[in-house]
Amino acid sequence: MTVRSGNDYLAALGDDRSIYFEGQPVKDVRTHLAFANATASFAKMYDFQSKPENLELMTFDIGGGRRTNRAWQMPRSQEELVKRRRALEAWSNVNFGMLGRSPDHVASTITGMAMGVDVFERFGARHAKAVRDYYHYARERDLFISYVLQSPTIDRAKRADQQSTLDIAATIVDEDSTGITVRGAKTLGTSAVMSDEIFVGAIAPLSKEEANFALSFVIPLAAKGVQLLSRKSYEAEARCEFDYPLSARYDENDAVVYFHDVKIPWERVFVCRDVAAARAQWHETPTHVFQNYQSQVRLMVKLRFLTGIARRITETNGTFDLPPVKSKLGYISAHATMVEALVNGMEAAGRYHGEYFIPNREQLYAAQVLTQEMYPKVISAIRELAGGAVIMLPSSVEDFATPELKKIIEATQGSTTRSAEERVKIFRLAWDATGSEFASRHLQYEMFYGGGAHVTTGHAFRTFDWNRAVEMVDRLEGSYDLTAKSTLPLAS
Repeated sequence: MTVRSGNDYLAALGDDRSIYFEGQPVKDVRTHLAFANATASFAKMYDFQSKPENLELMTFDIGGGRRTNRAWQMPRSQEELVKRRRALEAWSNVNFGMLGRSPDHVASTITGMAMGVDVFERFGARHAKAVRDYYHYARERDLFISYVLQSPTIDRAKRADQQSTLDIAATIVDEDSTGITVRGAKTLGTSAVMSDEIFVGAIAPLSKEEANFALSFVIPLAAKGVQLLSRKSYEAEARCEFDYPLSARYDENDAVVYFHDVKIPWERVFVCRDVAAARAQWHETPTHVFQNYQSQVRLMVKLRFLTGIARRITETNGTFDLPPVKSKLGYISAHATMVEALVNGMEAAGRYHGEYFIPNREQLYAAQVLTQEMYPKVISAIRELAGGAVIMLPSSVEDFATPELKKIIEATQGSTTRSAEERVKIFRLAWDATGSEFASRHLQYEMFYGGGAHVTTGHAFRTFDWNRAVEMVDRLEGSYDLTAKSTLPLAS
C-alpha cells in the first residue's frame, strides 16, 4: 500500500452518495460550486503527507512496508504522543487551522476507541471485534471519516422517545441476524459531504427509556438510504478568492444526515440498544480525550494564524509601534501561547491507559472551558485593531479591472507600508477571518465545539482532582482550633 494521496482521496469521492443542495441533487462534490474548493483543500492535505520529504513526519509504519497517517497511531510513550501531535500540527498548518473536522479528527476518535477496546469487551465480544476490525480497516485505507453525534428534537423538554414524531432522531427500527435497520436524522455533519464514511453515535446522556437511540456504527456515505442535506454554502457565494480567501477554500460545510431505513451490518455496529455502552465508549476509553486533544492542536495552529493577521493589520495601518496597539497584540498573542502551553501540558502530564499513553484529561477539559470563552475575545480584539478598515473596501476585485476606479482605489486605499492592492488584500483576509458569514460560522463553531458551556465545565468538574485540593484545606483547618494562641500582639 502506498500512502494516500490527494488523487486517491478524490477518486474515492466518485461514488453514488446522495447529497442535496438548494433543492437539487449534487452529481459530483468534486466539481460542484458549493464543495469543489473545500474538497480540493482536503486533497492538498493528503498530497502534503504523501510527499517523500514528509513521510516520516506525517506517517508511521504499520508493517509489510506500508505506512499511514499518524492520526491512526496508538502512542505507547510520551515521545510517540508528541511525534503524533507534530503530524497533526503540520497537517493543520496546511489549511491554517481553518478545517475544523479534517480527516485526523474522527481518525483520532476511532483510534481512541481501539485503544479502549477492553471497554467494549464488557458489553459484548461482537461489538469489541467490530471496533478492532474497523480500526484496522480504516487505518490501512487512511479513510476520511466524519461523524454525527447529535439528535434533532422538536421539544427539548422531552426525551427522544417522547417526541411527537419518532422519525426525527436516528433510531433502531429493526434487528436481525445480519444487522440493524436505522431510521431518522443526526446532526451536525461537518465535512460529511466530503468524507469517505460517517460514524454515527450518541454522545448526549440517555435514559433507559431511550435504548433504541443508544447506538453507534460506521457506514460509507454512498450506502443505500443515506441522504445528506447541506446547509448554505459560503464557498458558493465567494465569487473570488481575492475577496474571500478563506470562504472560497475552507468551507468544510455542515449537513443533516438522514437514514431512510438503512441496513447496518453487525461488523459495523459498535453499540446497540445499550445506554451504558453508549456512554462508556466516550468516557471510559481514551476516545473523548483523544478527539478533543486533536481539536486543541488544530485550534493552536488557528490562533497562531489569527495572531499573525492581527500584526499585519497594525503594520498596514501604521499603528504597530503605538503602545496601546502593542498591548492589544500582546493580549492576543498571550491567548495563542496559552493554548500551545496547554497542549504541551497535556502531553507532559499525560498518563497511561493500559499500554497506551494519552493526554492529561484534566488539562484537556480545562483547555476546552477556557478556549470556548477565549475565542470570541480574540476575534473581538482583532476587529478592534482593524477598525473601519475592513468595511470601507472596494466592492470586489472587479473594481481593479476598471482603470478609472483603479486610480481612485490607489489614491484612497494605500498605506505607508503597502500598496493599495496589498492593503485591500490583507483587510479582505482579515474580514473573512473575523467578520464575514464564514467567520461568523467559525465563531459559533468554536464557542460550541465541545458542547455548551455546561457540558465542558461539567467535564472539567468531573475530572479535576478534588481530593488533592480539599485535602489541603482540611490539613490547614485541622492545624488550629479555638484554643490556638495568637502570634499577633493584642490590641491595647
